[in-house]
Amino acid sequence: MDFIDDKIERYAFNHTQDEGPLLTQLKQETHEKLELPVMLTGRLEGRFLKLLVQILGAKRVLEVGTFSGYSALSMAEGLPEDGRLFTCDIDPAAIEVAKKYFHRSEHGSKITLLEGEALKSIEKVEGPLDMVFIDADKANYLNYYEAVLPKVRSGGLIVVDNVLWSGRVLDPQDESDHAINDFNRAVHADDRVEGVMLTVRDGVYCLRKK
Repeated sequence: MDFIDDKIERYAFNHTQDEGPLLTQLKQETHEKLELPVMLTGRLEGRFLKLLVQILGAKRVLEVGTFSGYSALSMAEGLPEDGRLFTCDIDPAAIEVAKKYFHRSEHGSKITLLEGEALKSIEKVEGPLDMVFIDADKANYLNYYEAVLPKVRSGGLIVVDNVLWSGRVLDPQDESDHAINDFNRAVHADDRVEGVMLTVRDGVYCLRKK
């Protein structure tokens, strides 16, 4: 994510609502304890996800890829008290951190964490869903998309992270590069959704189901 000017990124960060002390602590612990802390959603995208949940009036949200729980807690903030967020991950170290912060958060009771292979976890979640956030292994992006789309209500959102992949989509080389590029091409041509690709952090694709 080094293709956006640092000064512009910092300016946007400074003009985005603060995430509060708990998420700040979670961010610090993620950097201290987990591999690849760059995977953390962070303030800009986290506040954006919360805002989308609020704008949609969402009550049922699914997240594919929990990591340390920052994005799940961000979206849970935007849910009403009777809202539910289902999030799935397979990494025990990340799950341990996420559970700790879900327990500490006043919004943690809205969250159900599904451990294990994501495609199997998706099968357990009943629709209709108002919003889905996909941020997991890139090779399965299309599989996750096809698995969640039937569960999303008409007018609901599928939000997909890392779709610019630090600019490597312009000249794909490895498996993940090609997977992201293939995903972007496929959903762009999919007449079941309408979408806009945003240059927020590492690229966010917002797809509205028709």
